[in-house]
Amino acid sequence: MSNLEEALLLKPPPSVVVCHAAAADAAAAACHHAGCPGCAMDRRKESLRGRMPYKELFFVAATTLAGSLPITCLFPFMYFMVRDFNVAKREEDIGSYAGFLAASYMIGRAITSIFWGIAADRLGRKPVIVFSMLSVVILQIFFGLSTKYWMAIAARLLLGSLNGLLGPIKAYAIEVCQTEHQALGISVVNTMWGLGVVIGPGLGGYLAQPAEKYPQTFSKQSVFGRFPYLLPCLVVSFFAAIVLISCIWLPETIHKHKITEKDFRIVKALPSQQAHWDLPRKKSLLQNWPWMSTMLSYCLFGLHETAYSEILSIWAVSDRKYGGLSFSSGDIGQVLSVSGASLLVYQLIIYHWVNKFLGPLNSSRIASALSILVLATFPFMTYLTGTKLAFALYAAAMTKSVLGITITCGMCLLQNNAVRQDQRGTANGIATTGMSFFKAVAPVGAGILFSWAQKRHDATFFPGDQVVFLMLILVQLCGLISTFKPFLVLPPVEECR
Repeated sequence: MSNLEEALLLKPPPSVVVCHAAAADAAAAACHHAGCPGCAMDRRKESLRGRMPYKELFFVAATTLAGSLPITCLFPFMYFMVRDFNVAKREEDIGSYAGFLAASYMIGRAITSIFWGIAADRLGRKPVIVFSMLSVVILQIFFGLSTKYWMAIAARLLLGSLNGLLGPIKAYAIEVCQTEHQALGISVVNTMWGLGVVIGPGLGGYLAQPAEKYPQTFSKQSVFGRFPYLLPCLVVSFFAAIVLISCIWLPETIHKHKITEKDFRIVKALPSQQAHWDLPRKKSLLQNWPWMSTMLSYCLFGLHETAYSEILSIWAVSDRKYGGLSFSSGDIGQVLSVSGASLLVYQLIIYHWVNKFLGPLNSSRIASALSILVLATFPFMTYLTGTKLAFALYAAAMTKSVLGITITCGMCLLQNNAVRQDQRGTANGIATTGMSFFKAVAPVGAGILFSWAQKRHDATFFPGDQVVFLMLILVQLCGLISTFKPFLVLPPVEECR
């Protein structure tokens, strides 16, 4: 286990640095175990002497991006794919079938995430990451070749079950960074995950149905004409294959020797920026109330973000007579791609300072409150056209993405710093399972809600699209409330002597 990581899990205020300088020096001088990959990583971090681990963070970024692309690359063409399967009897029912298709990935992930977290703690982070990349390479192609609704459902279900990347990669990002860079490590994971969730729809929007969009390049008799949704899936698999090969040089971080219970840590969780001591964590994660309460908030925000991503896509491509914008898949893909670019700039340049001045908890609360205001603007965009519509939609989508990733980063920091390293993989696995359950419910509920809303677009009270965004606002409000007492439990406080 990392000496500095165990001693100082988050960078303490200056007053605490003076009080514990001797303890930190003693921890840094502790002997390492020969042949232990975790100890080798500790030596690597100490040799950096405060510099950022660029090589390791590059691996984290590339791997996270490859693991996130399959999740939402189907959103722009999902409506058309379900329509081509001819399973919906009426056009208004397509949203419901699309919701079940989107939810199948999260259902699979919810079933197996705890297993992958335990495997990452026992076998190591690297084997789980490698297997996850291999599953993306194979199953994403299978999904693109689907010609029946049940085939597409099966491919997404298996992909969610076998892609156990999210929990271990968060633990890995914490473990390759020294204390002062842990916020950046989590930020990289969430940046690339959020970027992949946004770039994915861009790929799906531009590359789906290539025989119709680019008839000069792709004929209807070609493989991409017979399988109109294969090309974006193939691109995602190709990128995952490159990352899979690069995993050969991925260093392991898990410790292979017995870990003592004597270490302590400082958790900067309260808005006051004061040093707060957390007693050694209990063996059972279910008795770790700070981690449990943070996980609940994390799941609620995950449900909201997934529902928002699906509703934004199908709302924008639906006809204006139903309250939509009548966009093409390429149009909404472009909007989401621009949002992804804004995430990259924000996370790598700005978020570090936001976290430094506000802390993970306060920044999450402020971002959640601002998200409610942004969501309230979407229904009124149906009255706009041309340049005004483009400006309003791009601005709202970019702002919402930035606020969403701020919340996710804050929750991830609080979660990962509430447990020991030997429990971090399991803790992230359990959190991923809970989040996946909520994210599996989100597309189904969003699809059913959207189909119901389209049938009442002439209603006087919250017609059509307005009731859809009202529900999103209510879920976001529940997430905001969950970050306050008594729902959120903070670590026990013991003043520095």
